[in-house]
Amino acid sequence: MDGMSGPHVIRGSVCLPEAELVWRFSRSSGPGGANVNAVDTQVDLRFDLARTEALPEVWKQRALERLSGRLIDGVISVRASEHRSQWRNRETAAVRLAALLAEATAPPPRPRRPTRIPRGINERRLREKKQHSQTKRARSARDWD
Repeated sequence: MDGMSGPHVIRGSVCLPEAELVWRFSRSSGPGGANVNAVDTQVDLRFDLARTEALPEVWKQRALERLSGRLIDGVISVRASEHRSQWRNRETAAVRLAALLAEATAPPPRPRRPTRIPRGINERRLREKKQHSQTKRARSARDWD
């Protein structure tokens, strides 16, 4: 992994462990001219989420639950083939995986505490509503003959 831009941080001090990342390369169908037919630029990055020791247990359970639709036997897979170079596709795949894990391990949002409408606002609304109906009633009560 020479030349990669350092550890990819998931959140806080937790990073993607290089030893647990499995890289696969294949020929990409994207742009590249003759390069497409000769170089394996498409990157398939796999991370065994179910067996990793790099994540705290709470995070791991949360991620397994939230990513259950994307997992195959506890392994998450990310593919990148936008760029012409394998190195840039590797970077893209690693960043995508880190972002995916960061989102999946984030704590759930705090439950919303319902707020009450202040009494004054409700009274003013009812007062204006009554005044509006009286105005309309006064219009129809006129004798236009």
